[in-house]
Amino acid sequence: MSAANKPIDIKKSVIDAVLAGLISLIVFGPIVGVVLDGYSFNLQPTRVAWLVAIVMAGRLALSLFLQTPKGLKILQGFESTGSGVHVLAPDYKSRLRWIIPALIVIAIVFPFFANKYLLTVVILGLIYVLLGLGLNIVVGLAGLLDLGYVAFYAIGAYGLALGYQYLGLGFWTVLPLAAIAAALAGCILGFPVLRMHGDYLAIVTLGFGEIIRLVLNNWLSFTGGPNGMPVPSPTFLGLEFGRKAKDGGVPFHEFFGLEYNPNLKFLFIYIVLFLVVLLVLYIKHRLTRMPVGRAWEALREDEIACRAMGLNHVLVKLSAFTIGASTAGLAGVFFASYQGFVNPSSFTFFESALILAIVVLGGMGSTVGVVIAAFVLTVAPELLRSFSEYRVLLFGILMVLMMIWRPRGLIRISRTGVTPRKGALTEGNAP
Repeated sequence: MSAANKPIDIKKSVIDAVLAGLISLIVFGPIVGVVLDGYSFNLQPTRVAWLVAIVMAGRLALSLFLQTPKGLKILQGFESTGSGVHVLAPDYKSRLRWIIPALIVIAIVFPFFANKYLLTVVILGLIYVLLGLGLNIVVGLAGLLDLGYVAFYAIGAYGLALGYQYLGLGFWTVLPLAAIAAALAGCILGFPVLRMHGDYLAIVTLGFGEIIRLVLNNWLSFTGGPNGMPVPSPTFLGLEFGRKAKDGGVPFHEFFGLEYNPNLKFLFIYIVLFLVVLLVLYIKHRLTRMPVGRAWEALREDEIACRAMGLNHVLVKLSAFTIGASTAGLAGVFFASYQGFVNPSSFTFFESALILAIVVLGGMGSTVGVVIAAFVLTVAPELLRSFSEYRVLLFGILMVLMMIWRPRGLIRISRTGVTPRKGALTEGNAP
């Protein structure tokens, strides 16, 4: 008897429902059934009973559905989810190839219809896209678990604040310098620790991130400590976007004969940030098709085999760490300009965890997946402020559904196969 014609086992479904009800009673009973009232408490067994009944009914319906031919087909799809890089046919055309052009068109049209609030939300989303793309190189492509990525983010942000405070440097000068400084910090961290791998590397990088945060928090005379530091507004050809320019200069709107608009600053940041994101997307796309990108993926899949092939695994890891850190430095400069103020509370471990969640949910090594996940995890909470009490619950449900539906992320990393040369031995013509 085939699996498709297998009869439905009602007894098994009932047992699954009862077990689910017992688990929900143990987990949610003390939370839902006990209501504090001053120094005492009241029992609410009715609420617990309703919750357990809903869980049992849902589990029973799910168990019965998964025994149907359609449910069995869905289960087989989950079981067939492989690992590693998925190789596609040489002539395969992705159904997702239109997403990036569509996003570019939307991004160009968006400023004409957006207000200040939506503009700032999208800027925040683009900043996290930059962070996700950088960490995707380290974690997704090279397979290095980095829990201190926020340190390079902080270096870029504080680079702008400190450069302005002590050297009089502006946005355009600090933008490339922050990328270089963050890359150097990645090299300094990389040389002593990149011989490690797995959990040990994660612990060391976590410590590095905390060291940077504590230095920024405690070096009062240099960084301002918890009070933070102001950040100058960006300029365009020396023109400021404020109502009045400093030191007798000419503001942007007066120079071009425009009416003053307080959104001009955010519009400028949005345009420059969008162009930088496109540049990083192009560079990452090219790197993944170069020998260094192949080396990253080889290292991620099997480090021992990678070393046996003669690749210097330390240099391969160091290149991934350096490029990923430089991207975080760029994102830090834009974040500081966008916020106009920086302090250590913006660079906690939670930020590293959020960026890592973007990479994992988007798909390890997937560019389009990271872009989508960055906007889902950063823009959606802002748009759901009216449901602020349930945002954490919705985030948890999303994580659980992703682990069930897409354990390798929204978009699985894949490569297009190569057409064999004429006369080459293949599986079809092998003797």
